[in-house]
Amino acid sequence: MNKHKLNELKQWMETNKVDCAYISDPGHIAYFSGFESDPHERVLALFIPLEAEPFLFAPALEVEDAQNSSWAYDVFGYLDSENPWKLIAEHLTKRFSGAPVTVAVEKGSLTVDRLEFMQEFFPNTDFSKDLTPLIQRLQLLKTEEEIKKLYDAGDWADVAFETGFKAIHEGATEQEIIAEIEYELKKRGVSQMSFATMVLAGKNAASPHGEPGLTKIQKHDLVLFDLGVIWNGYNSDATRTVAFKEPSEFDRKIHAITLEAQLAAQDFVRPGVTAAEVDKVARDVISSYGYGEYFNHRLGHGIGTTVHEWPSIVEGNDLVIEEGMCFSIEPGIYIPEKVGVRVEDCIHVTKTGCDSFTKTSKELLIFD
Repeated sequence: MNKHKLNELKQWMETNKVDCAYISDPGHIAYFSGFESDPHERVLALFIPLEAEPFLFAPALEVEDAQNSSWAYDVFGYLDSENPWKLIAEHLTKRFSGAPVTVAVEKGSLTVDRLEFMQEFFPNTDFSKDLTPLIQRLQLLKTEEEIKKLYDAGDWADVAFETGFKAIHEGATEQEIIAEIEYELKKRGVSQMSFATMVLAGKNAASPHGEPGLTKIQKHDLVLFDLGVIWNGYNSDATRTVAFKEPSEFDRKIHAITLEAQLAAQDFVRPGVTAAEVDKVARDVISSYGYGEYFNHRLGHGIGTTVHEWPSIVEGNDLVIEEGMCFSIEPGIYIPEKVGVRVEDCIHVTKTGCDSFTKTSKELLIFD
């Protein structure tokens, strides 16, 4: 449970005259409460009244796990046969001896139907205040403890790379290599990946978010690995592009340009520069070689308890970089039907620069 961040949230509530905060995003619930869960279609919620104790509301089958987490306050549950919104309304009414006047919600994640359920039980309550910008700001600067957890998650990403590289051989499919990676990690206690592991061979990697399948590794292919794990509630995310047997000169060149862009941007990061300037450094390198049109996404995204957080490292974002921010630097060149290369590390900003959570070499490794 993150008491410091809960207190900061309450300070914002007091300033903005908010009676209660309703946290709906499971990743944000974990951030404040310490309870990690994927409730699927069921309702998981964290309610934080300004003048009363907060409570978690969870499916009945997860109540015991929530009580055994670091969460120190009440946990209420509901059966699948019960109406969760009716029970939530009853708990809130008890906390407030009536209806709360103002409830702030996460407009970035709360679905319309769930908001309407709340409005049905509290028709005179104001739900117009938005928590999303506040939570983004609270998550922006990581503590030393959070950064330690991100390093630990990065270490496991390095293990995943090592496992995946060993699995490369002629005729191995993308999915087979993914299976090797995830099986090894599960044997060693890593229960969950940050996102669906990507292994893309040859021209398949020309789609930045390609779908791994039964494509077999062939001689001279470049193979793109994009992966990460969740460890102690924090995520890793990294990408390496390697070769099976000697790659073509063209593929070598594309990898070298991408790596130059990634290293240039990472070397540029320091407190005081802007997100847009970091993006521009990488983009200018790739454009200088004539491949700017093939770098078709932002340079990076924040990382923490969720794999994609604020800020966005992108053109037009004048956010000033500060010590303690954590984000990815992941330029790529994707030429349809030819080749795709991406090189990515997630970093944390230090007093004078930045440091990466993953340590696997970014050079073009060639496996025989």
